Amino acid sequence: MGTSANGGVTPARLSRLVTLDLPRAASGLAIEAAWATAHLMMYPLGLFSASSPIVSGRRHDLQGLSPEQRGRLHHGVEAAETPILLVHGIIDNHAIFTVMEYALRRRGLQTLSRYDYGLLTQNIPRAAKRLGEAIEQLSAATGHERIHVIGHSLGGLIARYFVQRLGGDSQVHTLVTLGTPHQGTQLAWAAPLLPLVRQLTPGSAVIRELAEPALGCRARFIAFFSDIDHLVVPGRNARINHPDLHVQNIAAPGVGHLSMPNNRRIAFTIAQALCELEPSGAPSAR
Repeated sequence: MGTSANGGVTPARLSRLVTLDLPRAASGLAIEAAWATAHLMMYPLGLFSASSPIVSGRRHDLQGLSPEQRGRLHHGVEAAETPILLVHGIIDNHAIFTVMEYALRRRGLQTLSRYDYGLLTQNIPRAAKRLGEAIEQLSAATGHERIHVIGHSLGGLIARYFVQRLGGDSQVHTLVTLGTPHQGTQLAWAAPLLPLVRQLTPGSAVIRELAEPALGCRARFIAFFSDIDHLVVPGRNARINHPDLHVQNIAAPGVGHLSMPNNRRIAFTIAQALCELEPSGAPSAR
């Protein structure tokens, strides 16, 4: 009901979509504008960065923790202490994760680190290789063979390239991506002369590589996508569609591109997923 015989949208269906979606979209865009303003103010805080991951200290006691945090640490110490590396998006820095980091800590996930790949990045495969070196450093510093990675926008694509194409699935248990152009973005056609942007166009060499077989890839993938993402166009291109990967695509309706790392509902969903560790370290069955 609501669609025509040829698969189109009937006037009744269109009217219902407008009635239901426009208020949500308007609210989401207003929140997006507010977060964009806030991020402009926080951005300078992330300028003092390095190519090595900035590692936050781990917590080994229960003092000052909420009941939720205490329960998580008591019943799932391994999940709570598995390192999480935060990787920002294009023309950005780790300040974008200020709210996300706080929200994850509030839910008992304690070993959080940030990685900045630099404003001058021009090549996704090379950036992925450098990310792999940073992950090795983090693993050595924390004593964990496998970590989790949360990547926003381009950061998610760099991380996916490392995991899927450079053998990073042996070092990354779960990759979470937020508004990442896994299938490219049509917006990239606006600046095709820039090498990095050209790699983000649908059908680029990098996008085609990521569509190649990935048999045996051990990592778990969780991809958040939105219907009002103004940078990933269309928004469905932020989903991972690959038959060989363990993927969960999660819709975040009404949440804008910059709002994703600042959305507490998304942070809660991520925290729940990252606490689902099998004893072997393999992705949990869903």
